[in-house]
Amino acid sequence: METLIVTGGAGFIGSNLVRLALARTRARVVVIDALTYAGNLASLEDVSEDPRFAFVRADIADRRAMEEAFREWSPAVVTNLAAESHVDRSIDGPAAFIHTNFVGTFELLEAARRHWSALDAAGRSRFRFLQVSTDEVYGSLGETGLFTETTPYAPRSPYSASKAGADHLVSAYHHTYGLPALITNCSNNYGPCQFPEKLIPLTVLNALEGKPLPIYGDGSNVRDWLHVEDHCAGILLALEKGRPGEKYNLGGGSERTNLQVVDAICAALERLFPAARNPALAAKGSGSYAALKAFVQDRPGHDRRYAIDASKARAELGWRPAHTFETGLEGTVRWYLEHRGWCEDVQSGKYRRERLGLGSLEGRGSAVRG
Repeated sequence: METLIVTGGAGFIGSNLVRLALARTRARVVVIDALTYAGNLASLEDVSEDPRFAFVRADIADRRAMEEAFREWSPAVVTNLAAESHVDRSIDGPAAFIHTNFVGTFELLEAARRHWSALDAAGRSRFRFLQVSTDEVYGSLGETGLFTETTPYAPRSPYSASKAGADHLVSAYHHTYGLPALITNCSNNYGPCQFPEKLIPLTVLNALEGKPLPIYGDGSNVRDWLHVEDHCAGILLALEKGRPGEKYNLGGGSERTNLQVVDAICAALERLFPAARNPALAAKGSGSYAALKAFVQDRPGHDRRYAIDASKARAELGWRPAHTFETGLEGTVRWYLEHRGWCEDVQSGKYRRERLGLGSLEGRGSAVRG
């Protein structure tokens, strides 16, 4: 039985990848996760008893821990999803992003290189290291155009800069040492088990509680939305069919402004749990979810638009998203409605959906800032 290591496997994308890998492959899946605020074993509860599942609590920047993990599990595949990922948090505290996203990737690459070098010829040929990255490394688009695999990197936040640096390291280890490494760059993910600091779960949970729905700036920033299950299916295809040394963009082809996303969430909530039946809204004297929308101070350096050209992944991997944004979003809203206990479990006392990313402690006490 070959072993697939998933770093960051207790996080949003990682936990969804673990479930899909267990369902679609015969591999043993070993999760390595430091269980920081956004990683939680509650996201893996449904697979915790699977005999092909194992969990290691460790920081990927811990050299000794990585060496021990590779020695114990002898993986054939490593997928690196361990990352600090929230742009707002990177503005307030960039050091953690450099530690995990850049230094952590370096230590993981070093452990992988030593492990791969010691394999026999067949093992070296089968081995894969896949770096899961983001479209944010490309910078900001104007009103037209798409990011392709050859778009120059132009990161504009501490988060995207740390991810860009990690991608360059992965590419360098392939070209310098021959490590069979690939990179995937995805657009904005949404779906089950996303930590409630991100736009969609934050909006859903605030709306259910009758709290303001913060929209940065004028709400016209555009993102390309990709359901997490479609993203994870693309990762598995890249591992199966992708060529070492190559990059593959995975995008949903579903561009929406932030305001359009919030409006779509409000409409889905009205269908699934009408505001008229929600006692939290009645207590606030609000007759609709849309009435909770609140435009707030924009994020510093907020990129205007991201959009991905996924034609290479379609042509070389045979990958296509299975979800439309409309059906995927409705299913996501329903998931959060049905998993309120999970939402409470994963939110630590250090984060209660307050506004982050203003670059100072000022205004931290409220999710809304005028």
